[in-house]
Amino acid sequence: MIIKWLADENFRNAIIRALRRQSPSLDIVRAQDFPETGGRDDRALLRFATAEEKVVVTHDLSTMIPALHEQMQFEARCAPVVLVPDSLPVGAAVEDLLLLNDCTIAADWEAGVIYLPLR
Repeated sequence: MIIKWLADENFRNAIIRALRRQSPSLDIVRAQDFPETGGRDDRALLRFATAEEKVVVTHDLSTMIPALHEQMQFEARCAPVVLVPDSLPVGAAVEDLLLLNDCTIAADWEAGVIYLPLR
């Protein structure tokens, strides 16, 4: 399974850079690089990610979960979301995200939300 990642606007660039360094073929883009999502709210981000079949990675637990619930009220499906606490060190976040990228199957994403750290 090839995962296409979409990093929320507030997602730490240090994590994105480290992911790209360790796995140059990783398909990860930033929300601010698209007019449909740059500077827009979490619902717009989820609509875009759902349409583009991307997995959202974010630090915004307090706003993303309500947006996810709202998205599910209007549509039958929503992009999966990986919630990464701000306090999680860059190395641990990178390790867990690469593990998800390399070892998950489609059924793993059915829950809709994955919380890091995985351990």
